[in-house]
Amino acid sequence: MIIKKSMPKTGELVLIKIKKIMPHGAYCELTEYGLDAYLPISEIASGWIKNIHEFLKEGQKDVGKVLQVDPQKRTIDVSLKKATPREKEAKKSEFGLENRAEHLFDQAITLSKTEAEKDKIKEEVAKKFATYSEFLNKVAENHNLIEGIVSNIEFRKSFLDIVVKNIKPKKYEVSYLLEMRLTNPAANIETIKQALLEIAKQGVKIIYLGAPRYSLLSEDSSYPKAENKIKEANKILNKYAKQIYFNIKEDKAKT
Repeated sequence: MIIKKSMPKTGELVLIKIKKIMPHGAYCELTEYGLDAYLPISEIASGWIKNIHEFLKEGQKDVGKVLQVDPQKRTIDVSLKKATPREKEAKKSEFGLENRAEHLFDQAITLSKTEAEKDKIKEEVAKKFATYSEFLNKVAENHNLIEGIVSNIEFRKSFLDIVVKNIKPKKYEVSYLLEMRLTNPAANIETIKQALLEIAKQGVKIIYLGAPRYSLLSEDSSYPKAENKIKEANKILNKYAKQIYFNIKEDKAKT
């Protein structure tokens, strides 16, 4: 988070560290908030727990789910068993990516010598993005985006340099199957080759699967952009409709 929240919300996944184990539960620290929380013994694992020390150790780190929050008393209860294995892995991955993104943000602050304006820059970014990782990924996809977010030119230059060196923009791929054959006696194989050449010029990768089938692969920075290339391929084939029969359908095996 760019602007740290004072307390978590009910149902939120949180990183916890066990601090003190008691007979009927354990006190733990919420890593991201620096707050204490209570983990009841009934929320450690499913089933009856005879010896709590068989399930918990002091210093143990895990991912829990917030059960309830009392802002006035500043008390928080968490559960381990209500966080699924998939949710725990996703939270750990998200935390790691956010830490890396924040480190790169701070690195840009240092390189641009804008420490005095750090709070202002953070506020500008926080108006558009909730997390450093989201900001980093969006700028990686569109370098011009940062100009409308951060006013400090020196920071923008340093941050973009770091993005180019460290972040590979995420690519989205769509896959379609193309069936194509000649229908007009006046046409020949060169007609098919010409149509495929025009499709390839749109940035679509063509793989020959055996007559009359081909695989069309389109990759771009977003699904809509990748899909647009396939739409352009369809328009190209329509130009040859009097000479070629064709059918394009989504490749279900790759979706």
